[in-house]
Amino acid sequence: MTRLLLNPWLLFAAGVLLVPQAVTNQYYFTLLNIIGIHTILVVGLNLLMGYAGQISLGHAAFFGLGAYTSGILTAAGVVNPWLALLLGLVVSGSAAFLIGIPVLKLRGYYLAMATLGFGVIIFIVLVQGHRFTGGPSGLHGIPSLSLGGFPLDTPFRLYFLVWTCVGLLLAFSANLVDSRVGRALRALHDSETAAQSLAVHTARLKLQIFVLSALYASLAGSLYAHTLNFIAPSSFDIMFSIKLVTMVVVGGMASIWGSLLGAATLTVLPEFLAFFQEFEVVIYGAILMVVMIFLPRGLVRGLMDLWERRHRLTEGGTTPG
Repeated sequence: MTRLLLNPWLLFAAGVLLVPQAVTNQYYFTLLNIIGIHTILVVGLNLLMGYAGQISLGHAAFFGLGAYTSGILTAAGVVNPWLALLLGLVVSGSAAFLIGIPVLKLRGYYLAMATLGFGVIIFIVLVQGHRFTGGPSGLHGIPSLSLGGFPLDTPFRLYFLVWTCVGLLLAFSANLVDSRVGRALRALHDSETAAQSLAVHTARLKLQIFVLSALYASLAGSLYAHTLNFIAPSSFDIMFSIKLVTMVVVGGMASIWGSLLGAATLTVLPEFLAFFQEFEVVIYGAILMVVMIFLPRGLVRGLMDLWERRHRLTEGGTTPG
């Protein structure tokens, strides 16, 4: 019975359903929606970094492509928001495919620098494309999503859509990493040469997971645009890519639930550190240092290790000598 109650999927579902009973402030629902959107981003990046071992410092670019594709098409009243979301997936997936073919031939720091360069290019395009993107001032007038004519025009109404998407993508990702593909990703992470010797088509696998992570980011971007009804290039800069990497590391590399915890922790943390906004980079660097030194496997696995150690000590203390 205890094991059933501690089932993470039941706890997740219960949390999603019970939170609205305790929260009434619309601002907190907006914050919860942003946590959900960040979770989608971090899960996708964790598949790429934590499981496949491919470093990316340009993930915010795909987030921005999804957001701006949805925003531009819907703010102009050209297409339905749901169709714009699908088109955002096409744009981001196509960009990831085209960029991934040459970039994923690189490894380590070279791969990180190449993805960083892609992120810089997309950021510059968003800033300079005044006619379509609104430039540094951002893009206004993005409509809210609706389901069957029911407008999701409040943070409370959007909450259930965002967290349903989070739940579905967490479940899909968990099944993926437990499948044959997941085993191939782990082999790729440990040694590309060894994975090739086991008949894993590493080049194709790296490209597929790179495109999949970009699709996660694009979906998150579209939801973000329709959540805030406004987007600006500053939300998709290099610093945000670094934040995403920090979320992956803090939550735990190669940990699906760690992605949720890392995203939640580093989304809520700035709310308590608003006074130190000028030292944001320093604070994130300090967090990375502390986690890497004291919890190298991330918060989820680190806390589980502490729990198991405490349990062993408790059993040892109560066992007759």
